[in-house]
Amino acid sequence: MLTIQRTPTARRYVFFDVDGTLIDALDNQRRVWAAWAMRFGLDPEEVYRVALRTRPMETFAVVAPDRDPRACLAVLHELEDQDVRSGVYKAFDGASELLNGLPPGSWALVTSNYAHRVRGRFARTRLPVPAVIVDAAAVEHGKPSPAPYLLAAECVGAAPAQCLVVEDAPPGVQAGLRAGMTVWNVNVPVAVAGAHQHFTDLRDAADDILAFVSGS
Repeated sequence: MLTIQRTPTARRYVFFDVDGTLIDALDNQRRVWAAWAMRFGLDPEEVYRVALRTRPMETFAVVAPDRDPRACLAVLHELEDQDVRSGVYKAFDGASELLNGLPPGSWALVTSNYAHRVRGRFARTRLPVPAVIVDAAAVEHGKPSPAPYLLAAECVGAAPAQCLVVEDAPPGVQAGLRAGMTVWNVNVPVAVAGAHQHFTDLRDAADDILAFVSGS
């Protein structure tokens, strides 16, 4: 259940995506989708190629149109939960220092994953967990819809103009832009179209993120 902060604790706020932004989960995603593909007798490389650019239900429709999508999703969730328990995760360089350096209440997580998996990954990588996590279960429409970021702003008691979004992928960048927020793009070699600033890695963005939140 989301925590609503009725009284703002900061003048500015930062909302982080998780996978690809704070935690490097690319290898984990590839392994999960490979295991999923093997369960259904499909080509792992082809499944992963589709999964990279679509949401799970859309992936199932393309690679397994004759299968029950609910059964497909149940298997995917099973494998993802197993990976959270046994997979190897790594936080991006500078993530721990950045999150621990932010004032309490000034930041939140906005993810297309589920909160219990995020908490599990954060525990494994020893990252601090904020009071607010907007996950896939919190909104009807995920990224690139602005709904997840607008809900995060509501939870911390902020206007969109007070908020910075930090994202790695196009759907998240578009979600932040559509929410009317400042959007910075990290951990990719080439900037995603529309992002207000681009940093090739998270550590390079850390000082600017801290300065944004402090209003300096």
